[in-house]
Amino acid sequence: MATSVGVGHSTSRNPAAAGKEAVRKALEQAAIAAPDFVLVFATVGYDQQQLIDSIREATVGAQLCGCSGEGIVTGETFAETNFGVCVMVVASDEMRFEGACVRGIDRKADEAGARLAAQLKPLLADDTRACVLLADGLVFNFDPFLASFQAALGREEPLPIFGGLAADNWALQTTYQYFNDEVISEGIVSFLVSGKLEIVWGIHHGCVPVGTKRTITRCDGNIIQEIDGMRALDALNDYLDPDWMTQWNKSSLNLCLGFKTPEHIRQGYEEYVVRYMAGMNIDEGSVTIQSEVAEGTELWILRRDKELIFSGVAAISRQLKEELAQQKPRFVLQFECVGRGKVVFRESEKGELISTLQRELGGDVPWIGFYTYGEIGPISSYNCFHNFTSVVVAVY
Repeated sequence: MATSVGVGHSTSRNPAAAGKEAVRKALEQAAIAAPDFVLVFATVGYDQQQLIDSIREATVGAQLCGCSGEGIVTGETFAETNFGVCVMVVASDEMRFEGACVRGIDRKADEAGARLAAQLKPLLADDTRACVLLADGLVFNFDPFLASFQAALGREEPLPIFGGLAADNWALQTTYQYFNDEVISEGIVSFLVSGKLEIVWGIHHGCVPVGTKRTITRCDGNIIQEIDGMRALDALNDYLDPDWMTQWNKSSLNLCLGFKTPEHIRQGYEEYVVRYMAGMNIDEGSVTIQSEVAEGTELWILRRDKELIFSGVAAISRQLKEELAQQKPRFVLQFECVGRGKVVFRESEKGELISTLQRELGGDVPWIGFYTYGEIGPISSYNCFHNFTSVVVAVY
């Protein structure tokens, strides 16, 4: 029994050439001619369909899953540009990768969860180890999705879910999800990882509070309308950049909301769960996050801390190395928040951040990831949604 894995990338501006170059490099690293499974992350400068067509042409017959990101990460590069694609190829008689896709998830998160579970449930087996989820980062709402997804799967123990939300390089207009020959938007692509394998993972955000405790006094699902009896934007005004009305992306990258980590996961996590403010409504004075909240919920205003981010990455490295216990990963998946990329770090700093992880786990390990609009990874046995976070998954 054997498993061969390779990762390749390209920053060519030509979509057909970029797809073929990334596949060629991946196949060479894996030392195979044809894969069983292909994972793709790419940025949005390309004609997305042309890019996927070229990858499909070079990997005929393989299951393909993936999505767009703000940038790509591999063992050789980290590129936050409009033109970057990375491809992982796998050929194995030990592992299985079985995918599914749902469309039209906007404002239908609970329905999307049930629909995805209906497709994946027949594929579940005793040796299924995890589910990877790649969803549209502009419309996805995690909490109602998860509740309906897990209920429909009907498992006694939740299936661990890892993944990231598709991004579009801060255009905040359209993200893309890839499934076999198709390129879609407002969708979810997911795949199960099954077979003779084990998984370890690490998660860290690196944010600190800059104000005192506040309270949500009016909200609607994932829309926060009032904080401490004031319109949410008015309550946040003193912390936002002066030009926040015209440059919300910049302000929301420098500022986030923190909620006390629930008691049932506090032992395995940090003090706060972080939420990115994905949108705002000036007329209503509200802000939107990517999970549900309730009136009376306490919150703190947070900012990123560079030193804490670096120390957190080092902690992830040590944790994974210890849990691997001398086992070499067959491949690593990295879901990295856009708020931990070029908007915060110089290229040299960002390179050191990523190489710190990769050195500890082995420089020759096939490594693939992307910069996301939100990250997914379990704390203890509970599937959780994260922002401003690094989720690193080692499969061995």
